[in-house]
Amino acid sequence: MTIKVSSDVNEAEWDAFVASRADASGYHQWRWRRVMERGLGHRCRYFAANENGRIVGILPLAEVKRPLLGTALSSLPYVNYGGVLASSPAAAGALVEHVAGVVAEEKLSYVVLRHRRRQFSDLPVRSHKQTMLLALRETSDAMWNGLDRKVRNQIRKAEKSGLTVAAGGEELVDDFYNVFARNMRDLGTPVYGRALFVEMLRADPGVRIHVVRLNGATVAAGISYRYRDIVEVPSASSLREHRALCPNHMLYWHIIQTSIAAGTRILDFGRSTPGDGTFNFKEQWGAVAEQLEWEYVLGAGQQMPSSDRHDSKFNVVIAAWKRLPVPVATVLGPRLVRVVP
Repeated sequence: MTIKVSSDVNEAEWDAFVASRADASGYHQWRWRRVMERGLGHRCRYFAANENGRIVGILPLAEVKRPLLGTALSSLPYVNYGGVLASSPAAAGALVEHVAGVVAEEKLSYVVLRHRRRQFSDLPVRSHKQTMLLALRETSDAMWNGLDRKVRNQIRKAEKSGLTVAAGGEELVDDFYNVFARNMRDLGTPVYGRALFVEMLRADPGVRIHVVRLNGATVAAGISYRYRDIVEVPSASSLREHRALCPNHMLYWHIIQTSIAAGTRILDFGRSTPGDGTFNFKEQWGAVAEQLEWEYVLGAGQQMPSSDRHDSKFNVVIAAWKRLPVPVATVLGPRLVRVVP
């Protein structure tokens, strides 16, 4: 039978296919379309490959309009995973061929597919990011005994420093976002808007916020997302003036403990650049690096993007951003970061 690709698909059929695939990420679910639309303001274009009246492949895309640079399609912005999900190479190829036609017809810049591994040997690829995965043991005690001594000492230090930890939902958004926005300013990086995290919490019951407090004030916070037997931490931050108290260690130990209690098998620390500070922090816990393969469909005359904030050419911009008042950076940041595919 001929495989046909279209955007004429409903939520129930889409999610039924995602549920049938062991290699699906939670972000492939239809509900994350609402996150992209309401939280980031992107128009979404969801394509399904059909064969003999049934879905055999999907590709969720968000349209990212970039003034002066052209429009790109991303699967998906902010999140760590996305891209083509298909039951056969033929279905996967049909989706990419269809999207390549859309790129050519609409003169788009490119499509980025955030794959965990190579799916298309003929597409250009960037392998600049790795995700960090930690296998969780059956009990917290067993997990504790398997941790590096230095990590255990830092957790103990946090506990003795009077830090407390809590988890919840939308009622903790401001606690999380105030720390996150300030930390991103300190790093010289534009921050995502508060609306993104609100919509994540509203869209998916697997999303939770975790906060660490000192004398009632939030000094570290993170957001976690559980899908099947994996819990992922896509964003976590702490205030620099309190890092000697090791609030990040208490934050992650809390997430590990609650995840084990819920029967979770793996903690996904999220993507990092090999060798940077966050990569080294995650490695301390015993997390193992897994290469991410972001594949691209390029428009006519377009080159694959090859730079990120770690390039030296951004040093001046980063230094200037760090000097902005937090309220100014928090207003400007979401306007800038929403043009990043």
